[in-house]
Amino acid sequence: MTIGRTWTVVLTGLVGDVVEVEADLASQTPRFTVIGLPDKSIGEAHQRVRNACGNSDLPLPRRHVVVNLSPASLPKHGTGLDVAMATAALATELPLDPASLAATVHLGELGLDGRLRPVPGILPAVAAAARAGFRVVVVPAACRDEAELVADVRVVPAVSLRDVARLHGLDVVDTSQEPVPLPGGESPTVDSPPEEIDLREVIGQPEAVEAMIVAAAGGHHALMSGPPGAGKTMLARRLPGILPPLADDEALQVASLRSLAGRPVRRLDRTPPFEAPHHSASAAALVGGGSRHVRPGAIARASGGVLFLDEAGEFSAHALDALRQPLETGEISIHRAGFHARFPARFQLLLATNPCPCGQYGVPGGACSCPSLAIRRYLSRLSGPLVDRIDIELSLQRVSLARLRSGEGTVSSASARERVAEARARAEHRLQGLPWRTNARASGTWLRGGPQAPSADVRAPLDAALQRGVLTLRGYDRVLRVAWTLADLDGRDRLVVGDVGRALFLKKGSAAS
Repeated sequence: MTIGRTWTVVLTGLVGDVVEVEADLASQTPRFTVIGLPDKSIGEAHQRVRNACGNSDLPLPRRHVVVNLSPASLPKHGTGLDVAMATAALATELPLDPASLAATVHLGELGLDGRLRPVPGILPAVAAAARAGFRVVVVPAACRDEAELVADVRVVPAVSLRDVARLHGLDVVDTSQEPVPLPGGESPTVDSPPEEIDLREVIGQPEAVEAMIVAAAGGHHALMSGPPGAGKTMLARRLPGILPPLADDEALQVASLRSLAGRPVRRLDRTPPFEAPHHSASAAALVGGGSRHVRPGAIARASGGVLFLDEAGEFSAHALDALRQPLETGEISIHRAGFHARFPARFQLLLATNPCPCGQYGVPGGACSCPSLAIRRYLSRLSGPLVDRIDIELSLQRVSLARLRSGEGTVSSASARERVAEARARAEHRLQGLPWRTNARASGTWLRGGPQAPSADVRAPLDAALQRGVLTLRGYDRVLRVAWTLADLDGRDRLVVGDVGRALFLKKGSAAS
């Protein structure tokens, strides 16, 4: 008997495993059997495959078709294996070119009319096929732009199963079917701030604007506390506009995460991503997950950019504490029965919170109506271990009339972006040969004991704060990181006492003095 063989890709997080799909005919009751740890969506593929083949004038043999997915120990999920299974099954009887089948990876879901439907994760799947050495990949026609972002791979966009059969040498008539469009058509699906917003629009908050520039220059996390209308959201939404553009590998990773999340990708976007989940979001929405098919959460989708949690005091304590591991390790791990998925989580965290539930506690001219117990409960949502991982803590007030009329603090995004780029270039030069590119990622041990460690007189304010218990050792290291960013912005190669003092103020304010 003839056995048809071809290839496809199964994704576990961003990691793709190449799967061999082989089909055989057995002399048993006619049916379609899939083996090799398939999930329910793959188990239901037999009807999609039979109808798609029949409606494409490529009927399957009226025999028992057995499809094996190898390696059999790897759990398989999703509908993206439909095309590979149908092609291997057709090859058991039709004269498809075995060499062409063996050199091609097939991705896509089948409709009952035989057309190929888009599936999430085309970009990371094509990248996995390229890493495995395959140079020809069949994808649904609507996914062509996304698949072609991977270099050195010949992408074959197929409208229907008939196009796939022609690719492998079968002489069939072209029926000129319309391709299945991407979900949502051509409407934008990326949650990014509009390009036209500018830092210049933030008026009367010069200290806060400068703190955002420091955060961007060093990749630091920040917490903004202040009453409604102080400009917290305005500042947060303008942070991606002053960050450096993404490098090629970073842009490809961001695009892969968007693809895996089901957001169509048409080009490599160099703008850092911006994720702002609602305060009702659960821990699972932030972390990501799923029973068999894992989707990235807001933490992973913000990798390479900014994760903004507005009204942070309204998030559940469980959801906020889920940030602690990715803030330390730079990745998020999801464990499920049978598999373990990892996603990148190198993001800048911005938290914005009111001083109390009504937002008027401690505000000049404001009248707070919150009971003291409610204020304590509200502020305790941000746990000590989470706040200890924040580099910059800002206390904002509403803009006064005098500052509004003077236009104090107006800085354009273009000029801020130039300062940030220069500071990052200095940091990269100083960290050359080390595994870090920004100050926020530098090791505390190296900062305290490396060749550029500050002298005793420079670190004296830090030592005093640590001795009084104002800072933990983790906070000590974070102040050093911010101090180096301040030195980079000022063009200095060594730390001075003023850098440490300003960094202490940005971390603890008057409590450190």
